[in-house]
Amino acid sequence: MIKSSELILNPDGSVYHLNLKPEHIANDIIFVGDQNRVEKITQFFSHIEFSQQKREFKTQTGLFKGKRITVMSTGIGPDNIDIVMNELDALVNIDLVTRKPKEALTSLNIIRMGTSGSLQADIPVDSFVMSKYGLGLDNMLRSYLVEQVSNPALEDAFMMHTNWDIKKGRPYVIACSENLERMIESDRMHKGITATAGGFYGPQGRILRLEIQDNDLNSKMDNFNFNEHRITNLEMETAAIYGLSALLGHNALSLNAIIANRASGTFSDDPYKAVDELIAYTLDKIAAAK
Repeated sequence: MIKSSELILNPDGSVYHLNLKPEHIANDIIFVGDQNRVEKITQFFSHIEFSQQKREFKTQTGLFKGKRITVMSTGIGPDNIDIVMNELDALVNIDLVTRKPKEALTSLNIIRMGTSGSLQADIPVDSFVMSKYGLGLDNMLRSYLVEQVSNPALEDAFMMHTNWDIKKGRPYVIACSENLERMIESDRMHKGITATAGGFYGPQGRILRLEIQDNDLNSKMDNFNFNEHRITNLEMETAAIYGLSALLGHNALSLNAIIANRASGTFSDDPYKAVDELIAYTLDKIAAAK
């Protein structure tokens, strides 16, 4: 039995942070960072059966072209992903009454749709990026036995190429779900490695008033290449989603509308248009899946 201090439930039996019960979620789940983006997706649903919000975690479940889909905001950063992934898994794989893991486990399909900045000059604003790998620079996954699902060869190559300071912790690399990759794949998608930072400013190389540990890290990431896989973009959630999904037995894929290009210093003239196009494309692919 899992103790009450470890799996915290609200008085109504819902999981603590998400405020959800098992019947509230579908097997196909879309993650967004911004709670205001949830309804940008569910506005296309023919029916919304459930809506809930607690803190930054907003959830809506409904039907799109006959397919039951849940859309959920995770907020920003790997720490929030730790909350969301563990509580989602508890909803489907732990009996919340007996507090025991179920014998037959359920595998969720999780697709993150976000916005990001490209590190490569040839991946322009308004394009789409599919994260073949998530490269975690944040250390959150090191609290788990991530070595079971990580790619040490790619990790070692990255550390050598960037002269990585091990005092910041060892980066981890996790692959996306091959099933979801095949389902979403298109000629419009750029593929590569998405780096996940633990913060927005210093951890992503931005300098305001504080000096950072490695001023050249972004430029070193720009020209990193491992078996023809480049680092395409930098954000704050993908690697954590990939790592926890792999460890828990779920399928995960991260898609980003590129609204900024760090290499050229450009920003999209209409970032909302790129996001809307990514939403429409992804919903159609999910609805068409068997």
